[in-house]
Amino acid sequence: MSSTPTTVDRALRAALHEAGDAALDTGASLLAADPAADAELARRGEEFVAAAWRRGWQPADVVRLVRRDLDEAHVRLFASLVRAQARQEPPRGRRWTAQLEELTAEAPPRTDRFSHATTVLELYRLLLRLPTLDPLQEPRPGRQPRSGSRMLTRIRALLAKAEATGYPEEAEALTAKAQELMTRHSVDEALLDAQAPAPDAPGACRIGVEPPYEQAKAVLLDAVADANHCRAVWNEPFCFSTVVGFEADLEVVELLYTSLLVQAQTAMTGAEAAQRAAGRKRTKSFRQSFLAAYAHRIGTRLTTAAETQLTDALLPVLASRDLAVTDATDRMFPQTTTTRLRGITDEAGWTQGVEAADRARMSSRPRLP
Repeated sequence: MSSTPTTVDRALRAALHEAGDAALDTGASLLAADPAADAELARRGEEFVAAAWRRGWQPADVVRLVRRDLDEAHVRLFASLVRAQARQEPPRGRRWTAQLEELTAEAPPRTDRFSHATTVLELYRLLLRLPTLDPLQEPRPGRQPRSGSRMLTRIRALLAKAEATGYPEEAEALTAKAQELMTRHSVDEALLDAQAPAPDAPGACRIGVEPPYEQAKAVLLDAVADANHCRAVWNEPFCFSTVVGFEADLEVVELLYTSLLVQAQTAMTGAEAAQRAAGRKRTKSFRQSFLAAYAHRIGTRLTTAAETQLTDALLPVLASRDLAVTDATDRMFPQTTTTRLRGITDEAGWTQGVEAADRARMSSRPRLP
């Protein structure tokens, strides 16, 4: 047997199956002393990545955990392993491809051999210990609406402007227009289904819900999903919510949630600056209360906005789609629990969160034909 696999086997056995820094140091010392082991070590990393995919993980899911539990050097190392491993597999779908494209292209920084080996083993330890997740089924669109891509481009542009402007009234108008286009997009999909039913089925995607204030963020995502005929199930330990729905609706949930979260963060920063200028110190409870109030009020506004678009002709179609989404969610998550928001104790934070949501609210619009 050659020395390379023996060195790697010994290092992995020492570092990955034992807890503590001493085990990592032992494995890293073995690897640092044997440069011939580098190629085999990289190949093992690609195998760990492939095993994570088989257990239901996706690139963005793992990046969130690596960034939370380790640091940026580990993220770059993981990205390089994913890119190398991806060359061995066929494409996995549009969202998967988009996640690969978002991975940093920077090579991991090379330090001394011992430090680099420690980084590698820390990442491999995390990958090895990933549990099994339910695999996601990407939506299967039976046909592509002629205006779908162009519509989503317009929506993204409007939301980007809403995020960038420093004027609340302009942000409100831009976000309201984006929501109108989102609703039209979803209604167009429903009408197409009613006129010529397609072999369409709900799918799912995961959207990051990361600390801090992840509870309030999960509530906001749930409100956005519900208003757009989707269901969101939060996985707190792994920093994401799984959103179940039809393709057109999943698109708008991702867009709107991201935009509203950016607007919330911007408004909260402004509110804190005003409080500091008035001589009042802001706390974690202020921020938690602010975001919780924002999420609660946004949910109310979105529900009202969605109801203005309903017609008697659309109700049976949307009810059928809602039932399909509910059934799919129940199959994926037969057991769920509810979570109560904690730390909502700051009255000023709650009040200003409500006011920020009012500025970002979706104003009422004419009923769609």
